[in-house]
Amino acid sequence: MRRTLAQAAAKATGQALGPYQSAVVRIGFAATWLFFLLREFPNRHELYGPDGPWSWDLAERLIASNHAFTVLMWSDSALWFETVYALSLLASALLLLGWRTRATSVLFMVGVLSLQNRSVFMGDGGDNVIHLMAVYLVLTRCARVWSLDARRARLRGSASAGAAGPLLWAALGAVFVYGAASGRFGALWTAAFATLWAGTALWWLADRYEPEGERRATLDVLANLLHNAGMLVITAEVCLIYATAGWYKIQGSRWQDGTALYYPLRLDYFTPWPWLSELLAGSGAVVMLLTYGTVAVQVAFPFTLFNRRVKNVLLAVMMLEHAGIAVLLGLPFFSLAMIAADAVFLPTGFLVWAGARVAAVRVFRRREAVVAAAAEPVAAPAGR
Repeated sequence: MRRTLAQAAAKATGQALGPYQSAVVRIGFAATWLFFLLREFPNRHELYGPDGPWSWDLAERLIASNHAFTVLMWSDSALWFETVYALSLLASALLLLGWRTRATSVLFMVGVLSLQNRSVFMGDGGDNVIHLMAVYLVLTRCARVWSLDARRARLRGSASAGAAGPLLWAALGAVFVYGAASGRFGALWTAAFATLWAGTALWWLADRYEPEGERRATLDVLANLLHNAGMLVITAEVCLIYATAGWYKIQGSRWQDGTALYYPLRLDYFTPWPWLSELLAGSGAVVMLLTYGTVAVQVAFPFTLFNRRVKNVLLAVMMLEHAGIAVLLGLPFFSLAMIAADAVFLPTGFLVWAGARVAAVRVFRRREAVVAAAAEPVAAPAGR
């Protein structure tokens, strides 16, 4: 037992576990939120801005009672709203690319919380998942692979190389000082942002001036612990989502008699493809199998984590189920958020293989472009 505990402690502190899984989760949630903001760009004022049904006064009263975090309540001007929305778009794109991920993950979290907490009744289950994962991603080292930070570390020896990182954190520090001094941050958020800023400053100093020293190694151990704890919370959160969803469904009479899926397929709001919904709803056997299958998969999934093969099969089934929800019920962003959360359980071998295939395709296309450019005839210089 002592040896097992020692090995587990060494593994938890010696490396950031699941680098490919954390990268997929980062890419998935950043892309989901980015696509959502782009899709709703024409409707942004009605969703989260001054033209929304959830007025400024109602939002102010609710936030005063639940103490939710949102920088949109700093000002009711249209310029401030447009600035926050634009920064949320930018942070999502930069987090997707993995550029200065520690800072952009904080900006991503601030953008998600600010917009969603401004109008809490505008979201759905997918928004709740993005809300939680935006906080958890700040804890992880999710740019170890498949990111611009990883590329910078490979080419320049350190992911923190360059002046962009310190400048970005200086700007974040100025905003933090303003929010703390003006009382716009509560005590909890003030402590959280102060810890993030101070920890990043210590990391940058150790990485720049003592890359092989004990202080750098100590910070690396702490970062690995924080990352692994964050990944553990993400996996537990996904299991909790499916377990609670499955057990609540079991208690519903429509899920018990196998007809629950029939009703959303008959609602105009959830039928982007009426002919397809009509086709499925017209078959009682298909409705029953899909209804019971959904409950069985959601209840069973947390218990399959101890068997890799069964877990991978149910994981594929759940991802296909969410893809079906996106198509049949017209909930693409909810489905993308759940698929991104499911990706934390994808096997490392599959992710490495998929990354290698994408890299091979990219190299092949680059070679084709070079060959095509070399084959173009060179124009002769014009004579006098």
